Amino acid sequence: KVITCKAAVAWGPSQPLKIEEVQVAPPKAMEVRIKVHYTSLCHTDLVFWQAEGHTPIFPRIFGHEAAGVIESVGEGVTDLKVGDCVLPVFTGECKECKHCKSEESNMCDLLRIDTERGVMMSDGNSRFSINGKPIHHFLGTSTFSEYTVAHAGCVAKINPKAPLDKVCVLSCGVPTGMGATLNAGKPKKGSIVAVFGLGAVGLAACEGARIAGAARIIGIDFNNERSERAKQFGVTEFINPKEYDKPIQQVIAEKTDGGVDCSVECTGSIEAMVQALECCHDGWGVAVLAGVPRADAVFKTNPVNFLSEKTLKGTFFGNYKPRTDLPGLVEMYLNGELELDKFVTDKVSFSDINKAFDHMLKGEGLRTVIKVIQD
Repeated sequence: KVITCKAAVAWGPSQPLKIEEVQVAPPKAMEVRIKVHYTSLCHTDLVFWQAEGHTPIFPRIFGHEAAGVIESVGEGVTDLKVGDCVLPVFTGECKECKHCKSEESNMCDLLRIDTERGVMMSDGNSRFSINGKPIHHFLGTSTFSEYTVAHAGCVAKINPKAPLDKVCVLSCGVPTGMGATLNAGKPKKGSIVAVFGLGAVGLAACEGARIAGAARIIGIDFNNERSERAKQFGVTEFINPKEYDKPIQQVIAEKTDGGVDCSVECTGSIEAMVQALECCHDGWGVAVLAGVPRADAVFKTNPVNFLSEKTLKGTFFGNYKPRTDLPGLVEMYLNGELELDKFVTDKVSFSDINKAFDHMLKGEGLRTVIKVIQD
């Protein structure tokens, strides 16, 4: 049956979200309806809410970092049931396509991220409406709603003992940065890692380096105020490029006897991408690109960087397969190996969701967790 509940609806670019009564249709084949307990605001929500350089699709329900409980399942769903604790994810794992069957890839052919799609895949319709008028989905998740509908392949079942207000941040930013280091960079114990950009994804990359046992973790950022917090994530040295009169890759090479073993770029800046590659040690250095650049971005570097046996890699969602790998990250948190609490720097009620946007616009904190539904 249709559920009527509260959702934070964006009616236009950069307009404050409005808490509305929305109707949420039941899940169709291979879909589930989720009761969203907690969601957090990710920078991607902000970018598409502002709609600068992206197709404006409104009215829309944003949100894609969340944790909740399955309320109902559609036809054909066999591995999820009512009452399961889950993380909805912006990308999926069908387990059938070439990508899903490859150990090297997490870029599912069927359920890969699609920022332009505002409807469900199965029938091209929205599951949200207000008085019969459709409201668009976002990233197949739309977690700024007390109830949402997602494809079952984009939902990871997790340990019910996990605190949903903490593990909700595992739906996007933390795995993206952490996996960029652990799964793509693969630094050995005792190595030197450089991370460009110390926002939430960059600090997650630092957390990955800490877990890997890096001896030195060098954080690079233009904002000196980020240096103190970065220490909590294992950063041993902080560098602000503005304070040097030579290329920062040269500075890093001089400080590390020829370059770092692994670098992770988390800004989307073309300049930082080149710096990340060029600050790597020849012979074995690996640079990983995790930041998302502008659509028309191009960078150039001397091919000698590759001939001298440096490696440049990209990563998507930290190379994690959502359904297969996210339950293990939750276990890492429960075992104390992964420290998630430090990523949550603020909490607000659902009615105050616009405060989360204000915090992010001002560059305050890392993740604001929003309590969507009362337990």
